[in-house]
Formats: sequence, structure tokens, C-alpha cells
Amino acid sequence: MGTRGSGVAETEGMRELVTDADDPRLTDYVRLTDMELRTHLEAAQGLFIAEGTKVIGRAVAAGYPVRSVLIAERRLGDLPALPATGAPVYVVPDQTAEQLTGYRVHRGALASLHRKPLPGTAALAVSARRVIVLEDLVDHANVGAIFRCAAALGVDAVILSPRCADPLYRRAVKVSMGAVFAIPYARMTGWYDGLAGLRAAGFRLLALTPDPAATPIGAAMASEPIGQRTALLLGTEGDGLSSRWLHEADQAVRIPMNRGAQAAGVDSLNVVAAAAIACHVLVCTDSDGLGR
Repeated sequence: MGTRGSGVAETEGMRELVTDADDPRLTDYVRLTDMELRTHLEAAQGLFIAEGTKVIGRAVAAGYPVRSVLIAERRLGDLPALPATGAPVYVVPDQTAEQLTGYRVHRGALASLHRKPLPGTAALAVSARRVIVLEDLVDHANVGAIFRCAAALGVDAVILSPRCADPLYRRAVKVSMGAVFAIPYARMTGWYDGLAGLRAAGFRLLALTPDPAATPIGAAMASEPIGQRTALLLGTEGDGLSSRWLHEADQAVRIPMNRGAQAAGVDSLNVVAAAAIACHVLVCTDSDGLGR
């Protein structure tokens, strides 16, 4: 049995007390706030981090294998809420947890999980009717929030351009409240001709834009033929969709703004708010324009 501060593990079944932040068993959790390091480490090791018992439970339920669990001593009461996985549970003093991760771990448990192979975009498109396509969104919180909207509103799948932020990055998972595990997604292998596969699969491509000349999205969906498969394109924060994707789309659509919006200096919504409204219209409007 080790003593506190020795860095030696005290084991009770699969539970181990680890007091040294440099212990190699804790490598999966090192410097979680360092995005550059984490992006490289997680890609190289094929892992991701989930935070909080509820999110960890959703990841396990979705079939992601657990590598290990990390929990601060003061949150040992959360252990019964965690799913039984057989993976080691590392219990660390609060100070060690903060030293290791780079922040005060206040949501209880962290888990390191194995990633699963992503489907190709063509394979994902086969069984989908309503999808959203994200072009170069780089903010993990925005990506996580959009996944939450998509899952809540019944979108069938999400497709990412090659440079989109990782939905399984810790902050994206956290903001999505585990919705990234509930909705299938794929990443394009190329941006330049990335939309061609969706068109070949029979999807109508709608490009969401604040351009006042674009068709209101409700009107575009109301005129859609019965059985039409639709992909909604959402552009990067700030600049929106690239000129190429706007040109490649079958139709540009917009969310109508209140008459007083322009006078108030508001000509568009942020990408998450726009995604929520557009997903609702995309999924909940029949071909005759009536809600389901």
C-alpha cells in the first residue's frame, strides 16, 4: 500500500489511488486545456475524453469502449452513478487532478474512451433523408451545440468538411451533453468536390445564408417534392459558406428576419441559433408546408 504523496497506487479491485500527476497511467488526461497537444495526442492514440457521469454513461451506451476513468477524491460519491465497464478507475487528490488536467475538475468523473471508426459519407447518406453539412466550423463549442440541436430536432446525420472541429473533442462533447454520441456523423475526405457525393445520392443541397435575396427556408421546404432528400449546408463562423459551396448548392435559403432587425443592427443570427431554427424547419415541415 502506498502513502499519500508517494505516487504509489493503492488498489481496491479496479479502483486505484494515484497521487503523482506524472504517473504514466494518467497520460490520457494530461493538459486537457491545451488544444494543440490534445488534438495531436487524441488522434495518435485514437481516444477522446468525456466529462461527467451523465455524458460518460451516454458514451458507454453508444458503444464507445472505456480505457479508464479519472475521479477526484472529493467526488467519490459519483462512482455509483458510473456504468460498470471493467476499466481501471484512477482516484486522485483534487490538487493532483488540477495539476494533471490544467483546470479544476468540477463535474466529477472524466473518462478516456476509444474512438470508433467513422463511416464514409456515402455509406452514411444511404439511410438518411435529412442531413446537415458543416463547412469549416472551427469552434468546438459551436460544433457541440449544433450536434445537440440536430439530435434534439430529429436530423438523421451530420457531415463535416475536412477542416471542421472534432465533435469528440472534450469541449464539443461537454456542450453537446453527449448528443455527439446520439447522431451518426462522417467527415468528408475532400472539400473541393465534397458535395458531389451527396448530390449523387439524391440530395437537394440548400445553402443557408443571410443574403436577403435568398429564398426563405420555410418556403423552400414547402415546395419540396414528396420524398426529396435534403442536405442543409452551414458555413463557418463569421464568413459563412464559401463561394464554391454557395455556387454548388441547388438553392440559397435564409431565415427571415424581423422588420426591425436591420434597424437594430442585426442582419443575421449566430451559427448555432441559425442551425436550431433551420433544423426545425428542415425536419418538421412537410412538402405541403404543414408541421408534422
